[in-house]
Amino acid sequence: MLPFHHAVNLGRIIVTSYLIRSRRLSFKPSISFSILEDQLRKCQTTGHFLQIHAQMMVSGFIMDTFAASRLVAFSTNCSYVDLDYSRLLLHHIDYTNAFMWNRVMRACIKWNDPQGCLSLYKMMLKSDLDPDKYTHPIVVQACALLFSMLEGKQIHGHVLKFGFCLDVYVLNTLINMYSVYGDLEDARLLFDESPVLDSVSWNTMLAAYVQAGDVDNSLYFFNKMPVQNIIASNSMIALFGRNKRVEDARKLFDEMTCRDVVAWTAMITCYEQNEMYKEALQLFYLMKNTAFPMDEVVMVSVLVACVSLGAPKDGQVVHALIIRLGLEAYLNLQNALIHLYSSLGNIGDAQLLFDSGYFLDQISWNSMISGFLKCGFVDKAKHFFDAMPEKDLVSWSTMISGYAQLGHFSNALTLFHEMQIKGIRPDEATLVSVISACTSVSALEQGKWVHAYIRKHAIPLKLFLGTTLLDMYMKCGCIETAQEVFNEMEERGISTWNAMILGLSMNGLFKEALEKFAEMERYGVLPNEITFVGVLGACCHGGLVDEGRKHFNSMKHNYNLKPNIKHYGCMVDLLGRVGLLSEAEELIESMPMAPDVATWGALLGACRKHGNAALGERVGRKVIELEPKHDGFHVLLSNIYASKGKWDELKDVRCMMKQRKVIKKPGCSMIETNGTVHEFLSGDNSHPQMEAIKEMMVEMTNKLKMEGYEVNTTEDACDIENEKESSPYQHSEQLPLSCRSSTLTHLYQSVNEKSSSLCRF
Repeated sequence: MLPFHHAVNLGRIIVTSYLIRSRRLSFKPSISFSILEDQLRKCQTTGHFLQIHAQMMVSGFIMDTFAASRLVAFSTNCSYVDLDYSRLLLHHIDYTNAFMWNRVMRACIKWNDPQGCLSLYKMMLKSDLDPDKYTHPIVVQACALLFSMLEGKQIHGHVLKFGFCLDVYVLNTLINMYSVYGDLEDARLLFDESPVLDSVSWNTMLAAYVQAGDVDNSLYFFNKMPVQNIIASNSMIALFGRNKRVEDARKLFDEMTCRDVVAWTAMITCYEQNEMYKEALQLFYLMKNTAFPMDEVVMVSVLVACVSLGAPKDGQVVHALIIRLGLEAYLNLQNALIHLYSSLGNIGDAQLLFDSGYFLDQISWNSMISGFLKCGFVDKAKHFFDAMPEKDLVSWSTMISGYAQLGHFSNALTLFHEMQIKGIRPDEATLVSVISACTSVSALEQGKWVHAYIRKHAIPLKLFLGTTLLDMYMKCGCIETAQEVFNEMEERGISTWNAMILGLSMNGLFKEALEKFAEMERYGVLPNEITFVGVLGACCHGGLVDEGRKHFNSMKHNYNLKPNIKHYGCMVDLLGRVGLLSEAEELIESMPMAPDVATWGALLGACRKHGNAALGERVGRKVIELEPKHDGFHVLLSNIYASKGKWDELKDVRCMMKQRKVIKKPGCSMIETNGTVHEFLSGDNSHPQMEAIKEMMVEMTNKLKMEGYEVNTTEDACDIENEKESSPYQHSEQLPLSCRSSTLTHLYQSVNEKSSSLCRF
């Protein structure tokens, strides 16, 4: 029976063939080992190696420990000899030594088989062969790769048992192993108790503290080092960068007498991580001018800086340098360049890079999808999304977020449901986009479903997600549920408080909004400009002039906030609502900035409400001059003229609208029933159940008339819809109510998107 009968089939056949017919061998059995060793050096194929192995078996050299060790060592070094073959060699060599076992165990580490390394170590001990000082560092490395603390401590015990505890190489690997486990206490104990230390020991211990982010201990070790070598300095620069200590990092960088590419990269990355993109670019150009060699890592950091600065010219300089250095084949650089061009609006160049890419991965595809969406090319983004070989969470999240941000809310919700069908769990960013889409189309039931999903999967309501959910409920009128979300949130920022205050104010709960503001102050949360928009809006809803003035003045005096045009607009609206029209006009005239159309529009609306035709005419003419294409202002001015019977002036406005081709936009209202959102426009007849809706509208109108309701058409003189009394079912806000009453038995929530004129039931 052949001693090598467990080898792979090919090896067994070849070895058997050569043993039986030795005349076919390219060398004689009596050949010297020096010739065989020379053949090993020249060996380049599996077949040649098997010939040499067979000759050693035939000639008896396999019984020689030195010769056998050369064969084993060679088998672990060449890629065309399988690792299992090297293991089999160990089992079929009669006289092995620690060197052979070490070589095969090291090969296991090289080929990412740490468990195989530990198995060989156990077999080695069972064979009554003692390990040498090179064995345990290999096995310790295997334990570190496996994150197996139990086996690691056992190997540490073996180190003590075999007397290698004073070997600095063994010590360094043990320190590294404990640092990988996160056990810095045992790593430090080993370091402190060791009588033998070298630069690697110091670097290893320092690297452990750097990896843990422990700045104090890292600084202590760095300052205590006998020699502060370049590896240690680079580690400290990286640590300073991660902890926002940029000045310390630059000081250390400048003090380095010798720098390598890692040092330059660490410092540039430090700037990039801390959003100091100009400094990152400046250092890059300094590195370039010193003709220092660059690698792909530093290029990626510089490209990130170019994107953040919006610097396409600098990006092109980096791109040219990448090509000159022959680095364009690196996948991470390809992706960074695609991201650069797509983010800066040059989607054509991004696609050229994508189409000519050496390799493409999901990041490449996602960068293109994101770029198309940033440029507003929704269809192209969807085409790339559909063509992706394999989609990941980022792909789905990017597409859904893009839909939501570009106003394609229905598509965002549809894609989210498709994502659920495929069993892909969304992340926080995806959920935020979906909830925002639900808010925009008033899809409350779908928003509630997302909320239920969040609860079912125990997703924490962090700041961004919780605030978005709260905002949805507020805008859909679910005040109590919004308050529940507010109470459940793990953390609340100023945006959360703002959403509550603005939501309460928007829903007409001005007292509750002001109480929430007072509560926010008690919690020590400082308000910002947005907060006061909500507070002043609440005062406006409640007609609280004195309260509004107090809060308006407190912005500057109490919080050092400068009122902006929105705050002035709120005050104009407040004064106008209570009839203080002259004071409102005076406030506009005294504004430190030029009043915008919205501010004048608030005063115009107040003039119509309080019947001040003279001021209304003057303000109306002004806003129409400022924004001649705005249909709402023409309508307001027309209604003011109509209310005072100034028909000639009204005709002038209508003629002006025709000359300027201003068309009144139809009112739009939406209602959600049974999870479906129905959208109606004034004069809309496209709904499949329109006949039933019209019948219900007539019935509702007749019942209202019986209760004393009268249609007011005096203010609709400029209304394109015409004859509202004879066609009440053409009103955009009456249609969804009729839809609800006539065809749907389960109503969950009705939300109207108000048109420029309010529904007058």
